[in-house]
Amino acid sequence: MSYQALYRKYRSQRFDQMVGQEVVSTTLKNAVINNQISHAYLFSGPRGTGKTSAAKIFAKAINCPNQVDGEPCNECFICESISKGNLDDVIELDAASNNGVDEIREIRDKSTYAPSVAKYKIYIIDEVHMLSTGAFNALLKTLEEPTENVVFILATTELQKIPATILSRVQRFEFKSITTPAIEKHLAEVLDDESVEYDEEALDVIAKSAEGGMRDALSTLDQALSLSDGRVTLEDALLVTGSISSQAMDAYVSAILNFDTDNALAELDILFDQGKNMLRFTEDLMFALRDLLLRDHLEVDKNLIFDWIDIASDSMQTLKSSAQTKIIADVMTIKMTNTRPSQVQTGASMVEIPANVESEIANLRDQVRELEKMINNASLNMATTDSNGNNSNNGSSVKTSAYYSRERVFKVLGEATNEDRLSMINAWDELVAHFTRPSEQALLNNTIPVAASKNFVVVTFGHENLARKIMSNKTLLAQVGNHLSNIIGMSPEMIALSENDWQELRSEYVANRKKQARVGGDNQSTETSGESSDNVLVDDASNNDSEILEFKNLLAEKIIEIED
Repeated sequence: MSYQALYRKYRSQRFDQMVGQEVVSTTLKNAVINNQISHAYLFSGPRGTGKTSAAKIFAKAINCPNQVDGEPCNECFICESISKGNLDDVIELDAASNNGVDEIREIRDKSTYAPSVAKYKIYIIDEVHMLSTGAFNALLKTLEEPTENVVFILATTELQKIPATILSRVQRFEFKSITTPAIEKHLAEVLDDESVEYDEEALDVIAKSAEGGMRDALSTLDQALSLSDGRVTLEDALLVTGSISSQAMDAYVSAILNFDTDNALAELDILFDQGKNMLRFTEDLMFALRDLLLRDHLEVDKNLIFDWIDIASDSMQTLKSSAQTKIIADVMTIKMTNTRPSQVQTGASMVEIPANVESEIANLRDQVRELEKMINNASLNMATTDSNGNNSNNGSSVKTSAYYSRERVFKVLGEATNEDRLSMINAWDELVAHFTRPSEQALLNNTIPVAASKNFVVVTFGHENLARKIMSNKTLLAQVGNHLSNIIGMSPEMIALSENDWQELRSEYVANRKKQARVGGDNQSTETSGESSDNVLVDDASNNDSEILEFKNLLAEKIIEIED
């Protein structure tokens, strides 16, 4: 029999064999035990964390006639056929190469037929985010009207690309990156089973290089086994992963700490001549700098290490898209050895920042503020003067390029309810926590929904530039809708406004409602808002309960009710 790769030979066949995904495996097992089988599931997470394996185990478990405690027997005809991939009732599809409307329509048509052998017909669609818009629409129709005894299992590494309409119709399971200790333990079990000796340091290097993916770890171990002579050594692991030995990294970091450019470049030349990957070297360097920060007694200022980490991080991004990796690594090294902190500790003395620097910085800030004022005034003059040189705004301020739609904001205010706004407020902290990038969290963290309906949510920001930045970030706006869909079952479109623009638009909307009511309440739309008058706001004795309620909903965050 031909050699079988380790990642295939040791692929999980039962839920209790899945490594690092205890929450997912337990939940799926309980679903099988309690016979609570949904019609559609979505498995998301990094590559190599067990999504496809879990899909196959689940397919076996719900179809196995001998399953015990939610686990498949792996001995019956159905289990063996699914494991080998030749059971007609379990269909695997790679969306990367089958992403058209026709393929999904074919699935939809065939899914109406009952399974031939198994109890459930299973469709496993891998990399589902690669489907075209038309294919997603065709799949949505199938998920809206599921056929009995048909289960869809969708898998993706890019959850943010899945439409909110799909997310709201599936049960979601998030697969986490597997921890380095868990990977290392599993690799040891594999080598013990293969009767191969190993150095523990070698497994640590391989586990770290896998970056949370078990499949990558087993593939790298396979390469190390090919190099080894009956024992997996640290040298084998360093060679196949391109990682740097601790001694070599210590020598490089020591040169950096001493601001010794020549020695640091010499150490880098040695590593490059050994064939080390510069991207992998930079990743290892960031780990070494992180470890340096955790020391009890630092040789240098922490701020300097933070600067070095920023330089390494920027270099990593450049390395990923450049063929001149050695040059980039050299430049990174020179930057580090020529970077000085604001104050460098030298024995018992401190070299302080010159006293005049702070005053110069303050002067520069004042100059920047003056320039901003000049630019704003120039923009305002351009906005208020037409092509003939005439003032065109009749005394009111007109924006040169509005980043929002006034009609859309008024539509939100017409639909808004206090219940929807409170739902958004209660979900906001959880929404922000879903964003992993610090820059995105910082943008959303100090915000709050001020108006909301089932279709829209208005969020205010302290400055117009921030609101513009949000409205131009289509990916972030889509992620907000997707996350809210998962949290509260609604996928509203977010409208970002500056606090000033929000106050202005809300006041204009209320004024238009009052004006509309005064001119007769004849159920006609106002020219400005384009909304029907059944929700108008009036301020005279004819106020009815519904109008008062709408006014309270609109200004709910400004109203305090006092009970006697």
